[in-house]
Amino acid sequence: MQTASTNIGERMSRSQELSDHKHGPVIGGHLGNKSIRDISWLLNIPRSTVSGIITKWKQLENNRNSATKW
Repeated sequence: MQTASTNIGERMSRSQELSDHKHGPVIGGHLGNKSIRDISWLLNIPRSTVSGIITKWKQLENNRNSATKW
C-alpha cells in the first residue's frame, strides 16, 4: 500500500496531458458505477481530470445520440 508521501511524487503534474489510453479506463470505471474518487485513486490521476473526462464523454454521447434521433 502506498503512503501519501510517496503517492504525491508519483501523481501527474498539472501541465501534463493525460494520454489517450487512460481515457478508456476512466469511462469504463464510470460505466461500472465507480465513484470519481475511486477512479482517481485506482488510476492515480487527479479527481478533476477524471471528472473532466467523464463530462466531455457525456457531452459527446449526447451530441452523438441527438444527431441520430429523428
